[in-house]
Amino acid sequence: MDQRQAAVSHALVRAYGPARLGPGVPAAPGMIRLTRPDSTGDALPAWPDGVTPSLLEEHQVAPVAVERSGETRRVLAAVLKCCWTDLSVDPWPGDPAPVELVLDTYRELIGRTDDLMRNWARGALRRLHDSAWIVLDDGVVLLGPRCALWPVEAHAQLQELVRRLPEPERAALTVVGDADIVAAARAGGGRAASGPDPEAVGSPVPEAVELAGVGGRVEGGAAEFDDLLGGYDERRRAELVAAFMAVEHAAEPVQEVRFAALRDPALRHTLGEMLARRGRTLIQHRDRWTSGYDDGVAATIGALDAAGTADPVRGPLGVGERAVLTLVLVHSVAIPRAEGLLPEDSWLSPHPTPVEELRRHTQLPIGELESALRTLRHAGLLAQVKAGEEAGGYVPGPQFHRLTPATRRRLQEELILAAGPNTPLAAAVVARRSAR
Repeated sequence: MDQRQAAVSHALVRAYGPARLGPGVPAAPGMIRLTRPDSTGDALPAWPDGVTPSLLEEHQVAPVAVERSGETRRVLAAVLKCCWTDLSVDPWPGDPAPVELVLDTYRELIGRTDDLMRNWARGALRRLHDSAWIVLDDGVVLLGPRCALWPVEAHAQLQELVRRLPEPERAALTVVGDADIVAAARAGGGRAASGPDPEAVGSPVPEAVELAGVGGRVEGGAAEFDDLLGGYDERRRAELVAAFMAVEHAAEPVQEVRFAALRDPALRHTLGEMLARRGRTLIQHRDRWTSGYDDGVAATIGALDAAGTADPVRGPLGVGERAVLTLVLVHSVAIPRAEGLLPEDSWLSPHPTPVEELRRHTQLPIGELESALRTLRHAGLLAQVKAGEEAGGYVPGPQFHRLTPATRRRLQEELILAAGPNTPLAAAVVARRSAR
């Protein structure tokens, strides 16, 4: 696998989650392989030099926000408690556990038994499944691929957390016991085609899950940055890795003055080479920096999407999500920009699109609209503005910081075509594209 193919592989994993590998297929350089008993596996990017996004806390940089982060962390802790039954081994892959046992553990943890608590937990389970922290299937849960990235140094702390979590008080089961539920899932492989039980997590997630072959091992991949970082001393190497983690995982562009690898042109060049190996590129916003998809890699992913070969299960945004995102961009960006309220190159807006406006202008049923909004929020493409002095609604999310100049221009053209397809400006866009 050459560097270009590896870069596309990394970009696909960032866009769609862990890559599925066939029997014996190796992971790309810079990835670990989670191998199942049948020799298939998943691939995930390894942390450079073992540094995790927790490094952002040391630099007082805010990470990407997680919706209802408190409930999500507590539910993940409950899953870990139920699935990590043997603390003498690594937490991943762990053992399957019934979803009801996880809910009971969460209920015991927070000391509440009302329906609101259950709804919170179900929403958190869905978010954790969507982001590959857990895997849900037919009322059974197990630790997801991302749990394999927990560094060994953190296992002692996780073990202490599991020991301190309370055991749930469960009434004697007279119909089907927990062990029987797990055994049935192992034997039947769950509902591989339909995903998790809607009653268990709130809505189905279209991802095939096979529980019959639970188990696996973590295999380290080929080194990725050693040739780039090997020539630097320990301090500069750490500065490069810190800047890499900051631009890749911070919620907003980071200040150049806070990271030596962003201030120094030579180090910044090396940082750009590190990002390029993952299909990414540096993006500057005056004295701040972030990262985004390289234009060439993004074009390759777009071609794979069009051909339906990028990821036929998780895939790109659906028609409903794209329609809702377009409406928000029209009302929060295009209209304010036309009125002179936004600068020409800005895709972030202080002008929220009310939910009532979305309901009025979309043909999606209410349930599908809410699902699309949830998907777009989780992807960082939309941010919700709570009602206060001004009406609440939705605005473009932090991912719009990560647009390259070429992508900004292309998105501007698409917005012109969507908002005014019969205008002279739209005709000029079509003519310019036809001339290429």
